[in-house]
Amino acid sequence: MVTDQLLQYIGAGLFALAVIHTFSTKYFLDLAHRSRHHAGLWHLLGEVEVVFGFWALILVAVIGILYSHHHAIDYLDALNFNEPLFVFVILVMAGTRPVLWTVKEIVARIARILPFSDQLSAYLLCLTLVPLLGSFITEPAAMTLAALMLRERFYKKSISTRMKYMTLGALFVNVSIGGVLTPFAAPPVLMVAEKWGWDIAFMSSNFGWKAACAVVINGLLLTVWFKRELLSLPSEEKQQTAPRMPVPVIAIHLSFLALTVCFAHYPVVFLGLFLFFLGFTEAYQRFQDRLMLREGLLVAFFLAGLVVLGGMQQWWLQPILAGLNNLVLFFGAMSLTAITDNAALTYLGSLVSGLSEGAKYALVAGAVTGGGLTVIANAPNPAGYAILKECFDEGTISPTGLTLAALIPTAVSAFFFLVF
Repeated sequence: MVTDQLLQYIGAGLFALAVIHTFSTKYFLDLAHRSRHHAGLWHLLGEVEVVFGFWALILVAVIGILYSHHHAIDYLDALNFNEPLFVFVILVMAGTRPVLWTVKEIVARIARILPFSDQLSAYLLCLTLVPLLGSFITEPAAMTLAALMLRERFYKKSISTRMKYMTLGALFVNVSIGGVLTPFAAPPVLMVAEKWGWDIAFMSSNFGWKAACAVVINGLLLTVWFKRELLSLPSEEKQQTAPRMPVPVIAIHLSFLALTVCFAHYPVVFLGLFLFFLGFTEAYQRFQDRLMLREGLLVAFFLAGLVVLGGMQQWWLQPILAGLNNLVLFFGAMSLTAITDNAALTYLGSLVSGLSEGAKYALVAGAVTGGGLTVIANAPNPAGYAILKECFDEGTISPTGLTLAALIPTAVSAFFFLVF
C-alpha cells in the first residue's frame, strides 16, 4: 500500500524532528521565560525527557488517522517496552539511601588506599570503578549511582561549567563502554548476545579488557586535567560522622536490586518486586530519602518515546548497516548511535543476515563507543541527565556542549577498540 510507504517517511521525518528538538530545548526554555500566556507549554517542550514522548504521541496519532485506532494500538502492542520499565525500576532502587551509602563506603575505603588526596581519589573512582561495576549491576544502576555521587560531592560545589560538561561527557562514555565485560549489562550487547552466542568469556576477552583500559585512561585524563580545581574543593571529613546504615536494611535493598537484574527480561516479575520494594521503603521511611519516582518516570517516558519512534526507522537503518565494510561500519555505528539509541542500532544489525564476525564486532564496538555523544545515544544517559541537569545553568544541559565534552573520551575508546 502507498500508505505504508508514506507512514515510513512520516516516521523518519518525525524522528528527525525529535532529534532536532533535542538539540533545541534551550530555545523553548528561553520562550518559557519570555512568554506570558504559554510558559508552561514551552517549559514542557524544553524538557529533554519529554521530547521523544511528545513526537511519539504525534506518530501514534498519525497512524490512527491514516489507518485506525486499532492499528495504532496494534503497533504499540507489538513493541518491546521492557527496557524503559527496567530502567525506571532500577533507577529508583539504585537511587535509595542504603544503596548509595554502601557504594560511597566502598569508594571511600578504596580511595584511602590510592596514593592521591580524597577528592582526587573519589573523583577518579566515580568515573572508573562505578562505570565498570555496570557490567554486573547493569549500566542504568551504575549511571544512577555515579551521577548521584558526583552530584553530591562535586556538582553541588563551586566547580567550573567546563568541568561539569567534561565530567558528564566522560561519565556517559565510560558507562556506555563499562558494561561490556559481561553479556547482560549493556543494552546494545544484550540485544545481540544470545543470538550471536556471546558469553562472558567472549565479552571479557574481546571487549572487556579494552573497555576497562579506556575507562581508566579517560578517568585519569580528567583527574589530571582538573587536579587543581579538585584540590581546591573543601574536604569531606564531616561525612565520616554520618550514621551507619543497618546491615539488614542494606542486604534487603541489595537483594531487591540483584533480583531485579536477574529478572530484567520479565517485567511481570521485576514490577512485582518493585511493588514489594515500595512497601518496604514505606515501612522503614527513616532509612530513606525521597524516592526518585519523578526522575524515573521521566526517563522511562523518554525511552518509551524512543522505542515508539525507533520502530519506524528499520527501513532505512538496516540497508545502511548491511552495506558497510568493517572499518566504515564501526564509525558508521558510532555516528548513528548519536542520533538513535545504540541498543536499537545493534538490534537492527542483528537482523542483517550473513554478517561476519568482524562486522558483528565493529557494529557493537562502534555502538558502545558512541554511547556518550548525546543524551539519546545510550539508554542510561537520560538517568544521568535527569540527576545532574539541576546543577547546570538554568537547569538544562546543552546538547552541543555534551557532544563536544564527549569527543576526547570517545576517541580514546575508539582507539582501544580499533587498535587492539
